[in-house]
Amino acid sequence: MSTLIETCKNLAAHIGAPLPPSRWITMTQARIDAFADVTEDHQFIHLDPARAAAETPFGGTIAHGYLTLSMASAFAYEVMHPIEGQSASINYGFDKVRFLAPVRAGTRIRGQFVLKSAMPKGETAILQMHALSIEIEGSTTPALVADWLTLHQLEK
Repeated sequence: MSTLIETCKNLAAHIGAPLPPSRWITMTQARIDAFADVTEDHQFIHLDPARAAAETPFGGTIAHGYLTLSMASAFAYEVMHPIEGQSASINYGFDKVRFLAPVRAGTRIRGQFVLKSAMPKGETAILQMHALSIEIEGSTTPALVADWLTLHQLEK
């Protein structure tokens, strides 16, 4: 148990410090189309560039909000490092998710993470919360903001 407490204390020293941003990823129409097929969400604003340009304020197709959110995993793998002694890392959910701006097809996005908390969960796990912002290149408004919870199971 003392190792768990010490690990949490070490992580606490990083609360509020942003991690380096992830690399930019282009939200291609092909990626949007594939997501639509997997999720069976075929709304025209995602798949029909001409109609989306004519009938929406977006000027063309936009990514699904959940597609944008799902990119958080790729961004996290790139910038987060495993906790010492970690045997598994599990998505524990979100305390808050807000979609603030559409991600137009062809634009680039990246993830920015800030550790908000790290606390023991049971006797062999640490629950972390990160503030997540998925930024859109060239925009002052992020695509989304969220408080993301991750459970890190430590070796016994």
